[in-house]
Amino acid sequence: MSALVIIAAITLFALYLGVRARRGHDMSLEQWTVGGRSFGTAFVFLLMAGEIYTTFTFLGGSGFAYGKGAPVYYILAYGTLAYILSYWMLPPIWRYAKNHHLVSQPHFFARKYESPALGTLVALVGVAALIPYLVLQLKGLGIIVATASYGAISSTAAIWIGAAVVTAYVIVSGVRGSAWNSVVKDMLILAIVLFLGIYLPLHYYGGFGEMFHAIDAARPGFLTFPAKGSSVTWFQSTVLLTALGFFMWPHTFGSIFTAKDERIFRRNAMVLPLYQLILLFVFFVGFAATLKVPGLKGGDIDLSLFRLSLQTFDPWFVGVIGAAGILTALVPGSMILTSASTLLANDVYRGMVSRKASDATVANLARLLVPVVALVAVGFTLHGGETIVALLLMGYSFVTQLFPAVICSLLPHNRATKYGAFCGILAGVAVVTVTTTMHLSIGQLMPFLPDALKDINIGFLALAVNVIVFALVSAVTQPRSVEQTHAPVH
Repeated sequence: MSALVIIAAITLFALYLGVRARRGHDMSLEQWTVGGRSFGTAFVFLLMAGEIYTTFTFLGGSGFAYGKGAPVYYILAYGTLAYILSYWMLPPIWRYAKNHHLVSQPHFFARKYESPALGTLVALVGVAALIPYLVLQLKGLGIIVATASYGAISSTAAIWIGAAVVTAYVIVSGVRGSAWNSVVKDMLILAIVLFLGIYLPLHYYGGFGEMFHAIDAARPGFLTFPAKGSSVTWFQSTVLLTALGFFMWPHTFGSIFTAKDERIFRRNAMVLPLYQLILLFVFFVGFAATLKVPGLKGGDIDLSLFRLSLQTFDPWFVGVIGAAGILTALVPGSMILTSASTLLANDVYRGMVSRKASDATVANLARLLVPVVALVAVGFTLHGGETIVALLLMGYSFVTQLFPAVICSLLPHNRATKYGAFCGILAGVAVVTVTTTMHLSIGQLMPFLPDALKDINIGFLALAVNVIVFALVSAVTQPRSVEQTHAPVH
C-alpha cells in the first residue's frame, strides 16, 4: 500500500505541475509548441536530457544489459556522439528557425526547400516514428506501475491512467508542462539511478570488480561482444546510425526552437556527454540482476531492474523507484504528444487541407488531436509484444532518413533540390518499412558479404538507398531548381 500511495502522489504532482506551467502565459501556437522561444540553458538542457532518461533507459537499458551483456554499451556511446555533432549542427538550425518563426521540424524542411509537400512528408514520417516511441513510454509505464504497486494496479489500468494524465497537461500547457516536470524527473532519476547502480553491486557481490568476475565465471563470454548478431560490427553501425538520428526526432528537433540563445547549445554540448555517464549505473543494475534474478526471457528482460528491487528493498522504497520510473514515461511522453499533434495540425492539416488556416485555428486543432494521438498509442501499446529496445530502434531507422536533407540544407550553397529530398526520404522510409515488417537483416539480403559485414544495422541499407536516390534526383532536377534553390526566402 505504501508503494501505491507514493506512486499516486507523484503522478498527481506531475499533473499539477504540468497544468500550473501555463500560468501567466497566453497559450498561442508559438507558446504551446516552443515555449515562446524563451527557455534558458537549464530548461533546454533538461528537455534534451529528457531524451536520455526515458523508460527506454530506465527499463530498456537495464534489461538490455541483463539480456545481451556487452552490446548494451551502444546506448552510452550514441548519445555522446550525437552531442558532439550538436555543437556545430544546432546553432544554425536555431538561427534559421528564429528568423522565420518556425514551430516544427516539417516547417523547417518546407521553408528550407520551399516545398509544402516535403514538409507534409516529413510530418507523416515524424508521426510514424513518434507513435512507436510513445508506445514505448506507455509500455514502460505499465510495467513500472504494475510491478512497483505489487500488482494492485494492472498494467492496462496504469497505461490508461498515465495516458489520461499526460493528455490533460499537454492540452493545457504544451511544452511548458514538459519542461517543468523534467526538472523533478531528472533530480529524482539521478538520485535513484546512482543509488541503485552503486548499492546493488555492493550489496550482492561486494563490489563492481567482484560482480563482473562472478558474471564472467557463471556466463563466459557474456561480457564480450558475440562473433555474430550483436557483434562489434553491429555495435559500430548502430552507434553511428542512432547518433545521426538523435536530433531528427520531431520532439527533439522541436526542443531546439525553445532556446532563447544559440550559445545554449554549445554549453550543453560540453556538459551532456558527461551526463551520459550516469547511464553506466543503469547498466550496473542490469548486470547485478543477471545472476540474482535468472530466467527472464523475451520482453520480460525489461523487468530485471524491478524484479531485483522487489527482492531487495522495502515496499515504500520500491514505490519511490516506481515514481521515478513514471516520470521517465510522462515527461518524454508529453513532448511526443505535443510534437505529434503539432505535426498533424500545423504540417499535415495546414499543408494539405487549409494553407490559409490561422495560427489560432492550428493551435486549437493541435489540442484537439492530443487525445486522438494518445488513444492510438494506447491501442498499439495494448496489442504489441516487442521489447522496448526493438521499438526504439525501429523509430530511429525512420527518423534517420531525414538527416541527409537536414545537413545539405545547412550548407552555404545547397545543391540538393526539393525533389531529391522528397524522393530520398520516401525511398529510405520504404526500405525501413519493408525490412522491419519482414524482419530482414543485411546478412539475409546479402549472403555473399563477409561475415564481419553481415551484422551491419539494417537501417544503414535504408540510409544508403536514401542518399543515392537523393543525389541522383537532385542531379537530374538541378537545372530546373537552381534559381529556386538560391532564391531569397520571404
